[in-house]
Amino acid sequence: MLTTPSTRTIRPSRTCRPAFSITPRFSSTSITSKPKKSLFQELQRQLSFRSDEASQVLKNAPHMLLDAIVDSTFEFTGQALLPSESNFAPVDEIGESIEILQIEGKIPTNFPEGVYIRNGSNPLLGALHSTVSVFGESNEIWVEGEGMLHALYFTKNYSESWSVSYVNRYVESPTLKIERDRKKPCFLPAAQGDSAAVIAAYILNYLRFGKVNKSISNTNVFEHRGRVYAITESHQPIEICIQNLETGNTWDIQEKWDRPCTSHPKVAPGSGELVIFGSDAKRPFLVVGVVSDDGTKLKHKADLKLDRPTLCHDIGVTLKYNIIMDLPLTADIGRVTTGGQLIEFEKKDYARIGVMPRYGDAESVMWFDVEPCCMFHLINCFEDGDEVVVQGLRSADSIIPGPRLNKHSIISERPELKRDGKTMKQGIDENFFSRLYEWRLNLERKTVSGEYLTGIDWSLEFPMINNYYTGVQHSYAYAQIVDSLRSGGASERVLPKYGGFAKLCLEERENVTERSAENLIKMEIHKLDEDQFCSGASFVPRVGGPYEDDGWIISFVHNERTNTSQVHIIDTQEFEGAPVAKITLPQRVPYGFHGTFVHRT
Repeated sequence: MLTTPSTRTIRPSRTCRPAFSITPRFSSTSITSKPKKSLFQELQRQLSFRSDEASQVLKNAPHMLLDAIVDSTFEFTGQALLPSESNFAPVDEIGESIEILQIEGKIPTNFPEGVYIRNGSNPLLGALHSTVSVFGESNEIWVEGEGMLHALYFTKNYSESWSVSYVNRYVESPTLKIERDRKKPCFLPAAQGDSAAVIAAYILNYLRFGKVNKSISNTNVFEHRGRVYAITESHQPIEICIQNLETGNTWDIQEKWDRPCTSHPKVAPGSGELVIFGSDAKRPFLVVGVVSDDGTKLKHKADLKLDRPTLCHDIGVTLKYNIIMDLPLTADIGRVTTGGQLIEFEKKDYARIGVMPRYGDAESVMWFDVEPCCMFHLINCFEDGDEVVVQGLRSADSIIPGPRLNKHSIISERPELKRDGKTMKQGIDENFFSRLYEWRLNLERKTVSGEYLTGIDWSLEFPMINNYYTGVQHSYAYAQIVDSLRSGGASERVLPKYGGFAKLCLEERENVTERSAENLIKMEIHKLDEDQFCSGASFVPRVGGPYEDDGWIISFVHNERTNTSQVHIIDTQEFEGAPVAKITLPQRVPYGFHGTFVHRT
């Protein structure tokens, strides 16, 4: 039973500023570690002990030696943010939940009770880090950083009025506890950098902690059979207590799933089973699993025997099939040993889509070759006669680990995108411009056809649908609109922002115009005000609503001009109108990744 946590009340202020400021637990102004000591000095410090501690020290001597080597060899430096990137900076936990009284508009009476919860990167020690050593430099990339959950609780009172409260909390992974206890960065960055530095990071992290990288759990939140999990695809899900966001145990499914798990598991239509997969940089590269509808056991597990370590982020389901995206974004350890990067988009390599029976194996997958592309998020998949339809947001290149940008690679801003005083900057290299694409895979003829369904006005990401239509034919989808995708000065880091929402009317086609000969779908646009950007949007269906689009989009929205954060609720049947409610939060909420709405039962 979902209950509302105890709260303290924060009343609205006249100036609409945050009710109080949050001071980071560890100051972000001191983002460079102390000067390195010599190895001898570090050993002296590590081995200073009383006689009654001798036995324990001897037992820990190998770890102490490794710590001394790391402390004397590697210098950690925080990655500074530009002023335009200020809302990517982390915040502290606020403690107990806070009742919200500052609400503009009205929360609909038929809005469901429950919790809107979003995950995102919130680096524990004030910033993402890089290291410099005799091996070279290595860096954490922009999608790393410890996971922090931000939750808004909606509870109806006896008078039918709404009680709303907010709380945030870190996902308490084992690696977060290590660095918090030591009050300093300990895990060497291993995602990007000079090859020798990345290899050294892998080896030393594993020898010291038994893991090659941190368990960050910062990407998504999903619910299955009343249990809620935080997840990122480099590790297994971690259960979260939805009442207070406390961290529970790692998901083990009777200890039979021994590998990472996708950030986007899918509930199979009809059966309620959870379809998962785990991709890895070592063999087996991709394994698909099916979890029982009650979430207690692993019913099926199959190695698809891929010949490359594809960095797959999403999986699709239909009534009968699992849909596998084998695209040329890879995480290849072997490439690092020859001087390359761990994560690369190999645009000249092959791409294919696999249609796998729900309980199939590698031999049962029917593969369809497609044009090489990058696609992080599927919108939906479904069966249509002899065809399987696959819809997703497709781009020509990958923004992970980070675009290879220079001063010539950003296309100019498009003045024609200024509507009603709102300029959607869309300063995006066209290689990273993401559009809705639909493939039709004919299982009888073994042929594939495809087309873009959206044009070049809006770059889209973080799609969502009414989840009751997962795996079956549907009429609507929604997405966040990429407002800008820019490099920080000479830096190669790119931090995307999202300036609005799109409603995709999949069964309504626009007329062919002189500007485009493509038969594109109708889109409705909900624009945020200038200097406002969103993250973690989710579709909330109206309970008992008779139509697929009967519901609301709920999303965190930050105003960079006033440095205040809100949650907006948008009626999806009045999509281009003003939000029905804007809920002002008691502190800044950094930009994040995926969110969901957990209904009260």
